Amino acid sequence: MDGGAGEEGKQERHLVLAHKLFLLSHPAVDDLSKVALRAEVLDTVKSDDMATLFESLVTAGVLEADAALLAEMRGRIDEEIRKLDEKIADAEENLGESEVREAHLAKSLYFIRVGEKEKALEQLKVTEGKTVAVGQKMDLVFHTLQIGFFYMDFDLISKSIEKAKNLFEEGGDWERKNRLKVYEGLYCMATRNFKKAASLFLDSISTFTTYELFPYDTFIFYTVLTSIITLDRVSLKQKVVDAPEILAVIGKVPHLSEFLNSLYNCQYKSFFVAFSGLTEQIKLDRYLQPHFRYYMREVRTVVYSQFLESYKSVTMEAMATAFGVSVDFIDQELSRFIAAGKLHCKIDKVAGVLETNRPDERNAFYQATIKQGDFLLNRIQKLSRVIDL
Repeated sequence: MDGGAGEEGKQERHLVLAHKLFLLSHPAVDDLSKVALRAEVLDTVKSDDMATLFESLVTAGVLEADAALLAEMRGRIDEEIRKLDEKIADAEENLGESEVREAHLAKSLYFIRVGEKEKALEQLKVTEGKTVAVGQKMDLVFHTLQIGFFYMDFDLISKSIEKAKNLFEEGGDWERKNRLKVYEGLYCMATRNFKKAASLFLDSISTFTTYELFPYDTFIFYTVLTSIITLDRVSLKQKVVDAPEILAVIGKVPHLSEFLNSLYNCQYKSFFVAFSGLTEQIKLDRYLQPHFRYYMREVRTVVYSQFLESYKSVTMEAMATAFGVSVDFIDQELSRFIAAGKLHCKIDKVAGVLETNRPDERNAFYQATIKQGDFLLNRIQKLSRVIDL
């Protein structure tokens, strides 16, 4: 795995492999596509001598057992490690500190390449011990983060991001800092912190160089999706709808432009059509798929709230017509969202009317202040009794 910035359009091959493995396990992918995916996975496993991964895939029934192939891969791994150990020994005996570090780094990268997670992490720690420059230490953290994203090890990713931030306090260049924002944004998105993910992605739009994680159009796809459910209309217009970097790429992602613009322009029928087109892409994304149902709910909350914002009351029929759906569908949808406290309105079933009852923010703030004041007074009284004793 390449810890440095990826070449434009060149995604890290093991993250490509991770996505293919995800698709192989996805029920929505047809059998014919899985045959091709299986062949591509086997080619990558063989070319990188990923013996441990091969064994686990055989156990899971993804690949067929092949004892001869496994023995071949194990033999090549043992031979390569022997050569790398000889280079380390030679560097320690005859060369300088820089060459010793490079020899240890080569061994770290080899363990990453063959998919030996624990050995790779251990060797990266050894390499870090031989590293002085903050920038080079940061590159080691990027290697660790890529391992974390391959295995979806969120604990490892979280600790590595914190480590990177601590390193930046010692120094570090802006290019690496900007790259870390994308890594952290991807981590936030994968752990359902869409608000922070959107903020980090938007900060990185004009400085994006993190091609090892995903192509730029995928980055724009994630940025738009996370922004729609977290930004208000004014911010969405300024940072997303009118952003030149997004406008240049958004057309390359099917349905994404219609999805964003129909929401902002209140074209709700078109919005639902575009949204249904995007659902397949969200389902087949390894970072977004676990949050598919949650994201579907949040998007619908945003669009229904935006529609109702313009009315004190509106007929169910008018709303159903605006969205291009039946009255019964809207009735069922809104009932669920109202019961969950997501929408501030009530349904008059007899009259077939929706009445909005937006909360008074000033009054709510006043009530919250009174409640907190009462809580504080109670605590002070309890404390005074203890002091009196």
